[in-house]
Amino acid sequence: MSAVEKRSVSLSSELAAAVDEAVASGAYGNASEVIRDALRQWKERRELLGFTVEELRLLWQQGIDSGPSRFRDLDELKAEGRRRLAEQRAEQDRA
Repeated sequence: MSAVEKRSVSLSSELAAAVDEAVASGAYGNASEVIRDALRQWKERRELLGFTVEELRLLWQQGIDSGPSRFRDLDELKAEGRRRLAEQRAEQDRA
């Protein structure tokens, strides 16, 4: 097991209550377990997304440079996304 380093953190009343509730429910043995689990999940999500701020800026600029969307509004964009998802699922079901 790796070395354990102590840290002191300040939580809002809302977050402190959520931590206390998680411990009281029996889901965690103590507040440290709650915080460690939350940090592990944060780290995994961050690694999964894997974009640096500079990469996100570049992607943003590419989107702007690509010009106006072919969709009239957000509802049309969502409909296209749903159509594509249904198509992918149908292909997976056939496989």
